Amino acid sequence: MKKSMVLMMLLSLMLIISYGCASKDYVKQQIDPLVDRINKLEASSSSNASQVGERLNKLEAGSRTAQADAEKAKKDAAEALQISKDNRSQNEMAAERAEAAARKSEAAAKKAEKAFELHQKK
Repeated sequence: MKKSMVLMMLLSLMLIISYGCASKDYVKQQIDPLVDRINKLEASSSSNASQVGERLNKLEAGSRTAQADAEKAKKDAAEALQISKDNRSQNEMAAERAEAAARKSEAAAKKAEKAFELHQKK
C-alpha cells in the first residue's frame, strides 16, 4: 500500500510537471499580441500627451493675452474716469461763470429799468 501510494504520488508529480510548464514558443505566442497592444497604447498616449501640451501652451498664451487686454481696459477706464472728472470740474466752473454773468446781467437790467423809470418821470 505504501508502495502504491508513493507510486501514485510520483506519477501525479510527473504529470503536473510535464503539463504545468509552458514552452518558450507558447509563452511568446501568448505575449506577442499583448506587446503589440501595449506598444500601440504607448504611442497613442505619447500622441495625446503632446496634443495636451500644445493645447496647454495655447491656453496659457491666450490667458496672457486676455490678462494684458484686461489691464489695458482697466487703464483706459481709469483715464476715461479722470477725463470725466476734469470735464465735470470745467463744466461746473463754466456754470458758475454763467451764473455770475446772469447775475450781472440781471443787475444791469435792473439799473436800466430804474434809469428808464427816472427818464419817464422827467
